Amino acid sequence: MDFIKNNLIWIGLAAVSGGLFVLQTWRARGAGAGVSPMQATLLMNREDAVVVDVREPAEYSGGHIPNARHIPLSQLDKRLSELDKLKERTVIVSCARGNRSAAACGALRRAGFAKVFNLAGGMSAWDQAGLPVTKK
Repeated sequence: MDFIKNNLIWIGLAAVSGGLFVLQTWRARGAGAGVSPMQATLLMNREDAVVVDVREPAEYSGGHIPNARHIPLSQLDKRLSELDKLKERTVIVSCARGNRSAAACGALRRAGFAKVFNLAGGMSAWDQAGLPVTKK
């Protein structure tokens, strides 16, 4: 009992930290599996995967994955019908660093998309891997 009294702050910190870890893990499950840029290129080449970029227009125009479809996360719910024909295809969702795309993956899964993947690290990781980027 003395141990608990003397270390209450540390115990509280450990509990909060563990809770945040569990929350993040739980959120990631609904978000779709994360794939590295190299895994994403394999999916694009082998399974004809479609890339959906959920960044804002200014970010997208600054450079994006070739042939990526652009639907900002803020408009995804309103524009889901544009992606309906892709429900059975492999979809890779990208953003700047992988956070917004994780949320978009969850929305796509809830909308009935079968194979949804989050580009881990987003365009930042794509750029670091030296993969092609276009402004067209």
